Amino acid sequence: MTTATMSSKGQVTIPLDLRNALGLHAGVRLDFVREGEGLKVVKLTDSASALKGRFAGRVARAPSVADMDDAIAQELAQNHALGSRA
Repeated sequence: MTTATMSSKGQVTIPLDLRNALGLHAGVRLDFVREGEGLKVVKLTDSASALKGRFAGRVARAPSVADMDDAIAQELAQNHALGSRA
């Protein structure tokens, strides 16, 4: 098993054998996905098809359009209330 140690700044160096096997290099963007007690690291690409399934399992239930509309309305109302106090 390959291991790494986190620094006091929260930084982890990905071991060379994994970087080579996954084609990781400086500038590559990574996404960290929680999975139970651990996490999965996903290499991001620029293609839209690479996003398929990327957010699966991150929420118990996908929000409906009505849920999204309500959240937007609440945020706008809150921002408007904050702006009128200034």
